Amino acid sequence: MLKSSLPKSSLRTEQTPDCEISQLSPTSLTLIADFFKVLSEVSRLQIICCLKSGSKNVSQIIEETGLGQANVSKHLKILAKAGIVTRNQQGINVFYQIANPFIFELCELVCDSLSLQIEQQNQQLEQLKAMQQSFE
Repeated sequence: MLKSSLPKSSLRTEQTPDCEISQLSPTSLTLIADFFKVLSEVSRLQIICCLKSGSKNVSQIIEETGLGQANVSKHLKILAKAGIVTRNQQGINVFYQIANPFIFELCELVCDSLSLQIEQQNQQLEQLKAMQQSFE
C-alpha cells in the first residue's frame, strides 16, 4: 500500500500540468494505482465522508456510518497506512482525522465528472425517446 507518497499540494488540473502521466515510471504508476485502490471501497469512502466534519473516535465513526466495529477498525488501518487519515491518541481514546483535505477536492472532481456523465446520458436518452415517438 501507499504511504503518503502523493503530493500534499492541491490537485493538479489542466492549468497546471506538472504531472505528465506518460512520463511516470511504472513504480510511480503503481503507487498511484494503489492509492486509488484504497479509495475503491464503499466503507472507506463512508469513513472519509464521516471525517469531513472533523476528528472522530471509532465509536463516533461507527455511529455515523452504521458500519461494524471490526469493519471500521480494519478500514481505518488501511486508510492510515495510505496516509489518508492520521490517528491521535488522547488519553484512552484514539481520534482519527483526514491527513490532507486534498482528498475532498479529489472526491469533488470525481463527483462532478460523474454528474456530467449522467447529465449527458440523460440528454441522449431524451433524444432517443423523441426519436421513438416520431416513429409512432
